[in-house]
Amino acid sequence: MERMSVRPRDEWRRRVESQGMSYHTIEGGLYWDESACYRFTGREIDALDDATAELQRLCRAAVQEVVRRDLFHRLRIPREFIPLVIRSWEASEPSLYGRFDLVFDGVGPPKLLEYNADTPTALLEASVIQWFWLKDMFPRADQFNSIHEKLIRFWQRCPDFRASPVYFSCVRESDEDLGNVEYLMDTALQAGVDARFLYID
Repeated sequence: MERMSVRPRDEWRRRVESQGMSYHTIEGGLYWDESACYRFTGREIDALDDATAELQRLCRAAVQEVVRRDLFHRLRIPREFIPLVIRSWEASEPSLYGRFDLVFDGVGPPKLLEYNADTPTALLEASVIQWFWLKDMFPRADQFNSIHEKLIRFWQRCPDFRASPVYFSCVRESDEDLGNVEYLMDTALQAGVDARFLYID
């Protein structure tokens, strides 16, 4: 794994805004920073891929144990939500996505810091924004992710989402949440879903 210093693209703000990312700067500080990037070897990518598959398997096994042994209190899940969790788990309802935050030095195995299974943070930049950056900066290189394509396939594979409108929502005060939720809604629209937006209030 190599950290590389790079020169930000000319008019990078305009470019990312045209791709749906208006929150490239938050409270005067850069949120999207084009001054550095990381290059991975095929072996490192395989290590990350294997680790995330195993982490997902272990997380699902942990959920099974929470449901089986009634350990909801250990996760601070309010009692009134427990029947919903059990029903969802037993019905094998689909999970849209999650984000592992890892520590990885390219030498030892990746280590999990946290699993964000309920937040769209970093979704737009990981799927779309960095892809266009890569094509501008290193046109012959490739990125190891297919987030965009997998999200569209998710919506296409779930007939329940195609039978009636699917609503996407966030709070009004967060441009970042809005950008990510609008991106999720766009993937659903591309899959033929009747996707609609409304603010949560």
